[in-house]
Amino acid sequence: MYEAVYAHPDGESTASRVATAAGRYGYDGIVVRGLDASPDYDRLRDELDVDFVDAVEIDAPDPERASGAVGNYRPQRELLILRGGTNALNRFAVEQPRIDVLSRPMHGHGNFNHVLAKAARDNGVRIEFDLGPVLRSNGGTRVQALSDLRKLRELVEYYDAPYVVSARPRSHLELRAPRELAGLGEVIGFDREQVLDGLREWDRLAARNRERMSESFIAPGVERGKYEKDD
Repeated sequence: MYEAVYAHPDGESTASRVATAAGRYGYDGIVVRGLDASPDYDRLRDELDVDFVDAVEIDAPDPERASGAVGNYRPQRELLILRGGTNALNRFAVEQPRIDVLSRPMHGHGNFNHVLAKAARDNGVRIEFDLGPVLRSNGGTRVQALSDLRKLRELVEYYDAPYVVSARPRSHLELRAPRELAGLGEVIGFDREQVLDGLREWDRLAARNRERMSESFIAPGVERGKYEKDD
């Protein structure tokens, strides 16, 4: 299972420190949601017994600028996340197979409905269940976060849209073990296995994209190789 984290300077802790803590909690790797962070991934993979996924989280004001960023980053990064939060950005994200994950679709003035859920399913765009606000907020903000998560879960479940789960930690202190997130999920209406499968999905996405970025990849199920000639 993997957790998708912010590392310094996007977060408060270095990638190394977050990964060390993640390993103790039982994660196999972390997805670094890079905005400005650019860790030395090769060195960190050699030093720590934790995988690092080189990701980018695009934060754009509108679909036009988001499209330019997707074009720039898609060939370079192992995983591409687009931050939603407006109806226009949410729609743009779920209609783009080049985008792996739509994060924060209900944030701000964003909305998510059955049309977007079906588009996400058809284009293979994962919807992120963000448990962070439930863990780190209170009062009306927490109540709204719970309501948003329940609505999102109902739509994703009904239309069989793909999804990922994260607590979106900004430091090693905000990490929670998979069993803790699964327990929280049960309290707010998720099935325990749903939460754990959403944590596993980050790993599956990274593995798929790494295969596609390899020189041998041509198309799904088709790769370049060496073949012996028949005598």
